Amino acid sequence: MPRNPGIADEIIVNMYKSGMSYSEMIPIIGLSDRGIRNVLYKHGVKMNREKSSGQPRKHSVNENFFKVWSHEMAWVLGLFWTDGHVHKQTNTISFSQKDEKILRLIAKLMEADYVLAPFGKTKITPTLNIYSKSMKMDLNALGIMPNKSLTVPFPDVPKEFLPSFIRGVIDGDGWVQRTGYVMNITTGSSQFASGLLNVFQTWDLRSEITTTNTKTGKVIYRVWVKGKFDLPKLADIIYKDANDYFIPYKRNFMTLHKKM
Repeated sequence: MPRNPGIADEIIVNMYKSGMSYSEMIPIIGLSDRGIRNVLYKHGVKMNREKSSGQPRKHSVNENFFKVWSHEMAWVLGLFWTDGHVHKQTNTISFSQKDEKILRLIAKLMEADYVLAPFGKTKITPTLNIYSKSMKMDLNALGIMPNKSLTVPFPDVPKEFLPSFIRGVIDGDGWVQRTGYVMNITTGSSQFASGLLNVFQTWDLRSEITTTNTKTGKVIYRVWVKGKFDLPKLADIIYKDANDYFIPYKRNFMTLHKKM
């Protein structure tokens, strides 16, 4: 059986590690179960005997995590909005973060097994994989689709949980100046950038959007909050219900000029 176009070895390994059975993988990949096993063997993947029966190897996860709003859910959603990925061909969602501590915290909050995608020549950032059809559908309902980077909207977040969502967004794609005067969030979506700007203006923060063009012609939007008084004000808002769910150095830079 010929392999379907666009199915690299890495995708096959990710499918297997996400918990998919051979019967689920075969129509997507185009290989027989023997061909799939050969790919896994080539990459040194430890195989599960129960896979041969067609039963998926399950990974635990709280399937209701994105169904009920909480400060923890909103923070994780903010991270996913910026650093997450919904796989088009499988029921897998993934989070990428340079700091594995954040991935472990996400897995803990979601009650998920800690399953990392394999590293490769182009994949060097730790990536947490979670297999859940229900969770993928919940994220779709919130506005997350495969290949979301240029079209993702700003979600309808309840006002109570909006600060925690923004904290997740800043932890995902935010940059905070070491001297504590400016912060920006980078996105390829004009809709999302406009939504962020509206939130910051509603919070009475000095904010603006700037744009740059990549070499391939894509527009990159940066949403800024500026000022030695505005960053501590932003910090007061987004860290109010943070508990231990944030990246410490970003909060430290943001609060450098906070009056004691």
